[in-house]
Amino acid sequence: MPLSQPADRERLHTRAIEINGYRRADGLYDIEAHLTDTKSFGQTNYDRGYIEAGEPIHDMWIRLSVDEQMLIHTVEAVSEKTPYVTCPTAAPNFGRLAGLRIKAGFLREANQLVGGTIGCTHLRELLQQIATTAFQTINPARARREMQAEGVQDAPGSDTMDKRITEKWGGGNKILNTCLAYDEKGPLVKRRWPHLYTGPDAVTEAAD
Repeated sequence: MPLSQPADRERLHTRAIEINGYRRADGLYDIEAHLTDTKSFGQTNYDRGYIEAGEPIHDMWIRLSVDEQMLIHTVEAVSEKTPYVTCPTAAPNFGRLAGLRIKAGFLREANQLVGGTIGCTHLRELLQQIATTAFQTINPARARREMQAEGVQDAPGSDTMDKRITEKWGGGNKILNTCLAYDEKGPLVKRRWPHLYTGPDAVTEAAD
């Protein structure tokens, strides 16, 4: 269900983020993000003179090309519109992320390379969502390809595909208690990983 009816209000600012995952013909994957910030009113600006209502204050793109092991091969970033004339010069520095692997600690490693005055706050903010999108893009693609090769059918209502995807994240031990769905006392863990389930009837089931 949607959010409740809000109070009377006026929209002032809109941040739009779109991130897409692509499989390339050469076997790599492109994870591409686009960010815009707009205001509902015009405003003066030292470098741009005047920014009209609805005209992007920020209009930025970043693309990471990665392989199935989440190794970053290339990075391209562009800041098409910014509030300050110097901002676009930070975008090329994100090429320094090539060679990193998207894994635990990725954001910390990335910040060492493009943090502070080397990089751009808004492009850095996209990296966490890009990392998540990379997993959401690549792991299902791998699982689907493997199932097709094995002739495994994924019938409606089946856990087969989802289970394969979570196994590529590291399985139950890796993602247990990371969110409500993976609560060790919840129905999903009970169904998928009964040996990890610790709900009220876990002892009774083990004894049967």
